[in-house]
Amino acid sequence: MIAIVDYGMGNLRSVEKALHKLGHAAEVTSDAEVIRRAERVILPGVGAFGAAMANLAQAGDGAEPLSQTVLEAVQSGKPLFGICLGMQLLLTESEELGRHRGLDVVPGQVLRFQPNGDPTLKIPHMGWNRLSFPRETPLMAGLEDGVQVYFVHSFYCRPDDESVAAATCTHGQTFCAALARENVFAVQFHPEKSGAAGLRILDNFARL
Repeated sequence: MIAIVDYGMGNLRSVEKALHKLGHAAEVTSDAEVIRRAERVILPGVGAFGAAMANLAQAGDGAEPLSQTVLEAVQSGKPLFGICLGMQLLLTESEELGRHRGLDVVPGQVLRFQPNGDPTLKIPHMGWNRLSFPRETPLMAGLEDGVQVYFVHSFYCRPDDESVAAATCTHGQTFCAALARENVFAVQFHPEKSGAAGLRILDNFARL
């Protein structure tokens, strides 16, 4: 079973429905025991970084903060998948609306897109854009370079170790659009809104 962490922010049901469509058992939950028993964990998210971390710091249906439950899942070695804001939360720090500490699973920063003198650059980065794959990863198996996925974000991840990037994208600058390190995987885009390519990525994660 795949546990989709419910901390009050994110397209929870759309991710759950996509997994069910693919034939995988999935449950939206804030119960620490359910998350512990799950074979895989998804950390989704839509909204502001600081608010999301504040919500994760609150106790779920168990006695401990959900942030601790997520970190325990990572440390246990089970596959964990961050989506959009969920990817950003895995990094060390975000500059969104001040400085906010993240889960620090993957060392790095979350930074705002800058126009850099280009008046045509739209922020937020919204819509379909192409991925490039700097290396092969099980998360992106079966996808070809240039495949398009759906983004909605004003901030991007910059991992300290660039080699963790599983996919990159260009919007005024090239940024890390997906990462993979040991049992931790994440994407900045929304696979549940990315058609066949997104479903393939969700299916790849569910079969890890």
